[in-house]
Amino acid sequence: MQVAGWHVELEFDEDESHTRAAALLRLRDGTELRARGRATRDPRDPNEPRIGEELAGARALLDLAQQLMAKAGAEVRDLERV
Repeated sequence: MQVAGWHVELEFDEDESHTRAAALLRLRDGTELRARGRATRDPRDPNEPRIGEELAGARALLDLAQQLMAKAGAEVRDLERV
């Protein structure tokens, strides 16, 4: 059995009402997938940066997941042609 690992990096940029997340996923084949996510705080909500990070981060990770599914699907199709 071979043990594999991936590295995901998330960085956040915030102001008083917006949080932006940038995600980077490095795969074993050398592929790097990048994604972004955003969150906007309603002015009536308390200023709690952690929540904005969680929402923006989750949206960036969802984008990464969709990219990863598309990559895997394309690789399966390529193998089926052989």
